Amino acid sequence: MFLPTTKDEIEKLGWDAPDVILVTGDAYIDSPHIGIAVIGHVLQNAGYNTAVIAQPDVNSPVDITRLGEPKLFWGVSAGSVDSMVANYTASKKPRKSDDYTPGGINNRRPDRACMVYTNLIRRSFKNTKPVMLGGIEASLRRVAHYDYWNNKIRGSILFDAKADYLIYGMGEKAVLEFAFALAKGLPVEKIRGLAYKAKELPEGAIELPSFESVRDDKQAFISMFRTFYENCDPIQGKVLAQKHGDRWLVQNPPAKSMSQPELDAVYDLPYERDVHPYYKQQGPVKALETIRFSVTTHRGCYGECNFCAIAVHEGRTVQWRSENSILKEIRHITTLPGFRGIIPDMGGPTANMYGFECVKKQQYGGCKNRRCLFPEPCPSLGINHEKLTGLLQRARKIPGVKQLFTASGIRYDMILADPGAGTHYLDEICRYHVSGQMKVAPEHHNPKVLALMGKPGVEKLEEFRKLFDRLNKNAPHKQFLTYYFIAAHPGCTLTDMQYLRRFANEKLHMTPEQTQIFTPTPSTWSTLMYVTETDPFRNEPIFVEKDPAKRQKQKDILVPNQKPEIKNKKVSVQNEVHKASSDSGAKPSQQNRTHKAPTGMKQFHKKK
Repeated sequence: MFLPTTKDEIEKLGWDAPDVILVTGDAYIDSPHIGIAVIGHVLQNAGYNTAVIAQPDVNSPVDITRLGEPKLFWGVSAGSVDSMVANYTASKKPRKSDDYTPGGINNRRPDRACMVYTNLIRRSFKNTKPVMLGGIEASLRRVAHYDYWNNKIRGSILFDAKADYLIYGMGEKAVLEFAFALAKGLPVEKIRGLAYKAKELPEGAIELPSFESVRDDKQAFISMFRTFYENCDPIQGKVLAQKHGDRWLVQNPPAKSMSQPELDAVYDLPYERDVHPYYKQQGPVKALETIRFSVTTHRGCYGECNFCAIAVHEGRTVQWRSENSILKEIRHITTLPGFRGIIPDMGGPTANMYGFECVKKQQYGGCKNRRCLFPEPCPSLGINHEKLTGLLQRARKIPGVKQLFTASGIRYDMILADPGAGTHYLDEICRYHVSGQMKVAPEHHNPKVLALMGKPGVEKLEEFRKLFDRLNKNAPHKQFLTYYFIAAHPGCTLTDMQYLRRFANEKLHMTPEQTQIFTPTPSTWSTLMYVTETDPFRNEPIFVEKDPAKRQKQKDILVPNQKPEIKNKKVSVQNEVHKASSDSGAKPSQQNRTHKAPTGMKQFHKKK
């Protein structure tokens, strides 16, 4: 069932007005992979009449006013991608296309969409109901942060947008508690996962360095981010407060992780897995091609790569759906119009993080003195690919499924850490679930750069490649590895990229194509390194390439048809490689690559 987006639909439903109106920078795709659709269905299922306005015209009140005002609140999101990432390349050049816009032309999502949409609402409705921000843009800009596009430290988006509240992270629990409180006239200030503005410092809150101090002092910024990051855990997180002028930003502890029944329940909700007809008539939406028949198995990530914000947004704890829930969804997909037997992807932010988690983390929260996968996988994590392998075996046997692919990236260090079940899993992937290419993300080969990224040493990649090649000898079709690399990451020099090119040619026997320039996105360790030119784990200065032309040149070294030479042709790459050790993190590369949007849950509070 589509959520209504026009006045006619609301009248046919017999509503006098929606309880909640959600505004988004994407076209309205009704899918469990799209955050706005999930939040909308979760609210609707709990009894709150919820409508959607997608990509409203910001130069006219016509779109934003067509449904009137909501009874409870407005929910504003920039969409599935930060609007600045969606609109500009790493070189700050405008992007011509947008996969989430009908017709694919990037002309519907404004820069700093959360701010623009909130101002649009305020202009059109005076003294309106509360405006609540959510989604990836709001979540990662909730405290003072570095903004790459205007090269300065900005305050919380809650103040910039002049919104009333902000829900961060995976927002299903928080948004239902928020709606329930407003409907009952109850206070909202204690809701987990909520940020709000206050005139006084709340009792017991941890005070972060003020916006003004982090704007002017690199060490204050490093101190602020460390405290902020350490309090992203739903078990250990505390109330944080940061002064902005004469007011305080207050961030409550993160919402508790969802239970497996709660996570399963979202996929029982009646998604259409299509673009709403109102927007479909405006042209095809490319994102639908990838997600329409794909299946999410889990959320969260153990990796914590320093350039990735998944640990801050989705969390370090991995939550996975039950096998029955996943198989039920696949059976439903086989009945849908247009399905031709192909499941394009079954996975999550990283494909092989399904079915296990550290018991200590689940009980006490994440460790503060180490990470799950870096510099080596922690034995307490209990990496085991058996459940995932069994799930794949049963899923591909469902009648109507001709091919089921694993298109999400794979952590090869986890496969190596699980030699029995991991090897079996990789063999199954090679035989049945790879469409010619398997994605892995080494990102670099230099141990210094890898340590700053929080990625495993290159010796793991070479070991994995040998295992992959051996298993492929028995595969029915020839398979290849696709490698993702990052250029111009903090600590990386032009010479490092030249050696990476040689390593790719001589050791991997390929010319890299999947290479991106590091983009400093809000709320990551790598962005902190970029702006402060400091290794925050050792408090040591590092080289950071900031010149746009030289950043591009680092990438150009790796792209096809470029053959830069190294003066000393006899330098051994192997001698450069040694075990990287650092207190930094690890996470499969998701820096600017679109990942699945937040999923949801079925119900917490029914509207009375």
